[in-house]
Amino acid sequence: MVLEGNPEVGSPRTSNLGHPGSQGSCVLSSPGEDAQPGEEPIKYGELIVLGYNGCLASGDKGRRRSRLALSRRPHANGVKPDVMHHISTPLVSKALSNRGQHSISYTLSRSHSVIVEYTHDSDTDMFQIGRSTENMIDFVVTDTSPGGGAAEGPSAQSTISRYACRILCDRRPPYTARIYAAGFDASSNIFLGERAAKWRTPDGLMDGLTTNGVLVMHPAGGFSEDSAPGVWREISVCGNVYTLRDSRSAQQRGKLVENESNVLQDGSLIDLCGATLLWRTPAGLLRAPTLKQLEAQRQEANAARPQCPVGLSTLAFPSPARGRTAPDKQQPWVYVRCGHVHGYHGWGCRRERGPQERECPLCRLVGPYVPLWLGQEAGLCLDPGPPSHAFAPCGHVCSEKTARYWAQTPLPHGTHAFHAACPFCGAWLTGEHGCVRLIFQGPLD
Repeated sequence: MVLEGNPEVGSPRTSNLGHPGSQGSCVLSSPGEDAQPGEEPIKYGELIVLGYNGCLASGDKGRRRSRLALSRRPHANGVKPDVMHHISTPLVSKALSNRGQHSISYTLSRSHSVIVEYTHDSDTDMFQIGRSTENMIDFVVTDTSPGGGAAEGPSAQSTISRYACRILCDRRPPYTARIYAAGFDASSNIFLGERAAKWRTPDGLMDGLTTNGVLVMHPAGGFSEDSAPGVWREISVCGNVYTLRDSRSAQQRGKLVENESNVLQDGSLIDLCGATLLWRTPAGLLRAPTLKQLEAQRQEANAARPQCPVGLSTLAFPSPARGRTAPDKQQPWVYVRCGHVHGYHGWGCRRERGPQERECPLCRLVGPYVPLWLGQEAGLCLDPGPPSHAFAPCGHVCSEKTARYWAQTPLPHGTHAFHAACPFCGAWLTGEHGCVRLIFQGPLD
């Protein structure tokens, strides 16, 4: 039976046979805005990769970076569903041969495939994210390892898809951004093989999930001082929202969540099974602290001349320009179980409990003893509050609201697990609260 539909988004026309034409061909262009010279481009939002404290270890270069702004393009390059074809397998290669025609191919069996052609959408801009370094990928993302290490180079064992997801942004106010699983490859195609989770929707259309899935979590109350973590959901190839599968790559999809959408909000988290991205809106970034404010807080903290309560030496947070190298002589250290801040000292080791386990000389609690580092990625902060709390056990410092939010936010790991992690380095958080209030001692004079 031939299915008849509406050629609007989400309701492609259908036919039994047909060959993709050239309509809708478009070329990815670099972000920009057809504005007058000197004018700021219209910004849709920014993506920030968790686990990098402001910059990749090897430096931000081109499309491989820790943070990317999505701005209005000179010319729209979005696409939308147009025509659906029911074809036999021998015709698949011919149907997909036109690289100017975007399409999604659903392989139902060896003798039956469904191809949905996409046509040009002059109202949206499309941005693609994935591990591939090919030109159609706007933001190249590689695996981030728990514990502060980052796998920035190519990895044969990467769990991030080469064409992980795509974001479509409305070119007109309010510039709504929507996320979809999977991105178009060099042939402008998304291919879901026989083993991929796919199904026919009640209205006769097709939808599916990628191998490891694209998960999204929208925070409750926005991304502000009153935020609370939301519920993780999975986004389909067509942008529908589902509950999580039993495991990350299970073939059985979750349940459709009809009252939720794929619209990104300020603070939405996007997990690509190997890296997690934070979406910040322009309005949300205006509430976030600036790098100038973070530097002023560092200088203010140092101007208070905190001292080591034992060695009586003056402590000072190092300049961000130094990067996270070996701690210097004035570096503040903390006992992460109690929060007492000291200068570095070599006593109190409990080697039977691990090389980092020390006994605090003030309260006798035993636990990790680590240097303190200021969080330098301002977009990860919920408020411009003073740097009063540190994550355990990594020692990254931020405001109380920021620390408590991330400490109670479970981030996906592997196929089943969820762990709270430091947003600045990716280290899994430990202890009862995942963070600790810092206790400084002021100068004695």
